[in-house]
Amino acid sequence: MKHALSQALAAKGYDTLTPVQEAVSDPALEGRDLLVSAQTGSGKTLGFGLAIAPRLFGEDEVFGQADAPMALVIAPTRELAMQVKRELAWLYDKAGAVITSTVGGMDMRDERRALARGAHVVVATPGRLRDHIMRGSIDLSALRAVVLDEADEMLDLGFREDLEFILDEAPADRQTLLFSATVPAAIAKLAQRYQKDAERIATTTGEKQHTDIDYMAFRVSPRDSENAIINVLRYYEAPNAIVFCNTRATVNRMTTRLSNRGFSVVALSGELTQSERTNALQAMRDGRARVCVATDVAARGIDLPNLDLVIHAELPSNQDTLLHRSGRTGRAGRKGVSAMIVPPAVHKKANRLLGWAKLTATWAEAPSAEAVIARDEERMLTETDWSADVDGSSADTVAQLSSQFSTQQLAAAYLRLWREKHTAPEELSDVHEPAKPRPAFGPSVWFSLPGGRDAGAEPRRLLPMLCKMGNITKDDIGAIRIQNAESFIEVREEAVPTLIDALDGDMTLENGAPLTRLDKAPNLDRGPRPAPRAAHRGKDGFGGKPRREDGPAKSFDGPKDKPRHKSKGTTTPV
Repeated sequence: MKHALSQALAAKGYDTLTPVQEAVSDPALEGRDLLVSAQTGSGKTLGFGLAIAPRLFGEDEVFGQADAPMALVIAPTRELAMQVKRELAWLYDKAGAVITSTVGGMDMRDERRALARGAHVVVATPGRLRDHIMRGSIDLSALRAVVLDEADEMLDLGFREDLEFILDEAPADRQTLLFSATVPAAIAKLAQRYQKDAERIATTTGEKQHTDIDYMAFRVSPRDSENAIINVLRYYEAPNAIVFCNTRATVNRMTTRLSNRGFSVVALSGELTQSERTNALQAMRDGRARVCVATDVAARGIDLPNLDLVIHAELPSNQDTLLHRSGRTGRAGRKGVSAMIVPPAVHKKANRLLGWAKLTATWAEAPSAEAVIARDEERMLTETDWSADVDGSSADTVAQLSSQFSTQQLAAAYLRLWREKHTAPEELSDVHEPAKPRPAFGPSVWFSLPGGRDAGAEPRRLLPMLCKMGNITKDDIGAIRIQNAESFIEVREEAVPTLIDALDGDMTLENGAPLTRLDKAPNLDRGPRPAPRAAHRGKDGFGGKPRREDGPAKSFDGPKDKPRHKSKGTTTPV
């Protein structure tokens, strides 16, 4: 290892390397193409910095004059790229390396000027790097190494064409390193096309995923999911926590709920500008915020310090997403907790996800209010306040308090102030409470919603959406009547305030459709139901394909239908 690198590692206190760092820096693999699968947080950034160093330094001990870049590191997101840049900066600092970045959201003119001045290493996101190549503002002729970091995430985000374009433009005799949490067929195909005799390195096994993470599956009653999230946050009191949701609408609702309950919280979703996203992450890093509520796409590639808790407010769609989410914690030897919120309706899905991911979770009921309070008292008694010496400036005040108040009064005051600083936990329903018989429906209020049979509206789609967004249960909903151009919903009168409060008073559903309160029961059309018109299915959203998280909000997000088979000679609406 070069002396400059040894000095940098010693200055950072690196006595030993992680398994992935040891594997990729093996002298026997010097200059070889590598296909590496390693979990997030395993120290792979430092690993590939060490792996490409022999090609970059050659026989020299330090870098020469910066000119055309000798190495490219490509990452899926701006945040991850800047994190990689910071890591390589200290590693190569004593060797005199010039490292620059080209990432989306930054001024392209500044990047062109930096590239023109010369750089040894360029850290980039795929789209912006392709722009620079096409504009001729970056010279790839001197490249000795290319690193694709989080390659599976880049393919998931749709960067395949950009990556292929970049690799086709790079010199053929380069060293190519692919780092990926998993190696699906798409990654294997990319490696086969762009790597030469690549060495396959796997530092994790399917039987031992994320050993520094404790997986918890918390059973909750159907109406207690959000209350359970509050209690889990309070029970663990992690320095930083991330709450994963599946849609932007859920992110917004969860962020508002947590903010109202006194948590310092920020949101990350696809609707944020780059500046808003940067400010949110900075708030987490400098301690102004402690909880981040995010969608999967928005949280790609982020690395937050002291992130000890991940909560799955909604279960992910597949095991890879579960591993990616959980991998935000338990990084570089630090312990973490991945907590799944599991109401009865998704119990089987949770078991399937854990089985597919080859994970073992501890099943338990979500922390009760009593459990949170007991945990608070444990933390209170271990506070450093008790062992701190009385400084001179406080001595007179301490003496005055001791003489004026009894020990019991002082303890009660301290306890009261301690509890005021912490959000009160929520009372949770008994998960095993037997189902109660459905009571008589009683007085009700009718609401109307644009979109009826012509738009493919169906009760089975409207019911779960209203329950989820309105924080009510199916027992609070009476009749659902679908007309040609409009739908009518009957809601139990006593549940109406809860519905209005959950919709923040503006009475709009997830796709912006207004829910309008009626003064009386509607005059319903009792005529024969016409056949659905296929030309409208999917356009208005009731029967179309589910939209992606960061796409335009065009549809109601109801449960997905199982495909129906078409019988010969007939057409069955989907």
